Parts: sequence; C-alpha cells; structure tokens
Amino acid sequence: MSLPEVHLIGGTRPEAVKLAPVVLAMRAAGLLTPVLVASGQHPAMVSQALAAFDLTPDVTLRVERGTGSQAELLTELIRQLDALWADRAPAAVIVQGDTTTSLAGALAAFWRRIPVVHLEAGLRSGDLDSPFPEEANRRLVAQVAALHLAPTPLAAMNLLDENINTADVLITGNTVVDATLAVAGRRLPFENAQVAAVRANAAGRRLVVVTAHRRESWGAPLDRILAAVRTLVERYADIDVILPSHPNPAVRAQVEAGLAGVNRVTVTDPLPYPDLSRLLSEAYLVLTDSGGIQEEAPSFGVPALVLRDVTERVESLDAGCARLVGSDTDLIVKEAAVLLDSKVRRDAMTAGGNPYGDGLAAARTAQATAALLGLAPAPAPMPAGASPATTATFGASF
Repeated sequence: MSLPEVHLIGGTRPEAVKLAPVVLAMRAAGLLTPVLVASGQHPAMVSQALAAFDLTPDVTLRVERGTGSQAELLTELIRQLDALWADRAPAAVIVQGDTTTSLAGALAAFWRRIPVVHLEAGLRSGDLDSPFPEEANRRLVAQVAALHLAPTPLAAMNLLDENINTADVLITGNTVVDATLAVAGRRLPFENAQVAAVRANAAGRRLVVVTAHRRESWGAPLDRILAAVRTLVERYADIDVILPSHPNPAVRAQVEAGLAGVNRVTVTDPLPYPDLSRLLSEAYLVLTDSGGIQEEAPSFGVPALVLRDVTERVESLDAGCARLVGSDTDLIVKEAAVLLDSKVRRDAMTAGGNPYGDGLAAARTAQATAALLGLAPAPAPMPAGASPATTATFGASF
C-alpha cells in the first residue's frame, strides 16, 4: 500500500536547504512519501543545494521566462503547478518562506483544495516595502495555509495577532538550523578552489564572511558596504574576507570594481552549501543581508552584523546575536571594530545560543504534516529556550 504523497515546493537555494531536512525526516518516519518539486525559479542552484543532502528533485518544472518580471514568473509557476496537480494530486503541499515559488505553490494548491503547510510561517518586518516583495508574499500565503509552522515564539505570536487559529499554529524551530549543523558537521573539503586556497593558508588570521545579495542592497548601498570592507581590511592586518557575490553580472562587476586591488579579500561565485556552512562554522564575524545566514551563524557562535535597515528576524536582535547596521559605512566599521578589537564582546553576543532552533525542526514538521492528515498525533512544540543540537550529535543523523 502506497503512502500519501506530500509535495514540497522549492525554487531557490534557501528553500531547497530548508526543505531537504524535512524530506529526510519524512522518509525516516515512514508515514508519508515526500516528493520534491523544483519549481524552475532557480533550477541550477536548487539542484546544487539538494546535492549537499544527497537529494535530487523528484519533479522539475520547466518555466519559460522572457521578461523576467514577477508577474510573468508567478503566472507561469501557477500554470505549471496546476497542470502537475491535475494529474498527480498530493495529500498536502509544503511551501517554505516567502518567495514567488512559495506564493505560487500556496495559491495553486489552495485552488485545488489541497491543504497548504507553510514552513517558516509568521515572519514579519511590518513594512511591505522591505523586504520587497517577500513581506507581501508571506502575508498572502498565511491567508490560505491550513497549517502554519512557525520557527520561533515571536513568529507564532505574529500569526495569532493576525487572527490565525491557535490550533493551526505550531512552533517547530527553523529547519535551516537542522541543515547547517548537519552539513557543517561532516567537515567536507571545500569545493570552491579559491576558498580552499584561502583557508589552507589562513594560519593566524581571522575570517570575516560578507554577503550582500538582496535587491535593496544593490547600487549605492552596496558601494557603501564595499567601502566598509575596504576600511576594515586596511585597519586589521589579521583578517581575511570572503565575499560570495550575487550571480547578477552587474552586481558582480560592482563588487569587483569596489574591491579591486584590495588584498586579503576573495570574491567568489555563489558557494555550494557545504562550503558556506563550513565557512560560517569557521568565521569570526559575519556581515550579511541574508535572512538565512542570520539564522545559521548563531549555531556556530558567530555574531552577525545585518546590512539592512529592518529585519524580520527580530529574534536575533533580541537575543543579542545580531545587530542592525544597514549600509552606513561608518556604522558598519564602528560595530565591526568593536567585535574585532574584543573577543570577549564578540563571544558575548552569541552566549545565549541560537533562538531559531534546536536541530529538531524537521522531525516536528514531518510529524505535524502527518497529524494534519490524520496519520499521527500532533507533535509538542519546540520547548522554550531549547539548546541547538551539536554538529557531532545531529550531523550523524544525516
């Protein structure tokens, strides 16, 4: 007798990373058949991310894009997903986060009366313009989801404040913690040759990882961020900077121009997930506008300076493991200098652990989805103040 299928929809690398542990947990539980659907939004990056978990998409959609507009992408994704589910209707659909793929998957499933499970539900910045269009996407998904899996108590409260039924909300932790602990714990050799060379010759130097990927960082904000990186490298002779660049050619050109001739700065293509996880585990400090890295870095005791004016990851700020610095050159340099000058202050930022999870979010997600379909009891929520699992303990389970 075949098990009910649950389709997990991912179109970007962060989605793939956060869905992969759920697929493995569902397989281990043996109550459901997980089907990974690559939406076609960023197909190469999705396949690359899944490979870190020895997974491949079960279904890959072919999305034709001409203009590159959000409207075109959303329309094409919905059309493709609707056609898939007309022939192969799952018992439930899991969408992750707040991408165009997430919104398309939620709408297409809702219209076919397929229950929608929203993984990483309840994040809110309170500003529809930042991040754009993600803030709107996640609010819209919340309106049609049958089950809201919140990564933190604050995310759950956001949902309750929007009149989501309490019984439909579960605090699971964030599956990115499960993912990064597992992958970093394997200590795989660096795949990127530039990174491997830098780290092989890094004795006595501290690593600073920088990412500036969001659209709102492009242009003048990115120039200010790059100016801060230049200043820090000039001021601190013992730091190496590794900056994985956005694949957009114009952004890559801006990064390379802004850091031309600067020693101890390595600009790379987007990194394989195992490389990025290992770098985070070895970093002294992270400068980032990435939501995922804000969630991952605290697992390794690495503080993050957030290159955004607002963040929906407020838990990082409350826990002290992240600080908002925006794209102000002087503020970035000032806050980074405090941590580079004092390891005590640096370590104090992450002394409270990771507020985003304990490494068991995927197992809770798998059980909660099975419970939605009447196949298991509902899991207990993540305990308040739960400590993340260690890489040695959790890494062995993958």
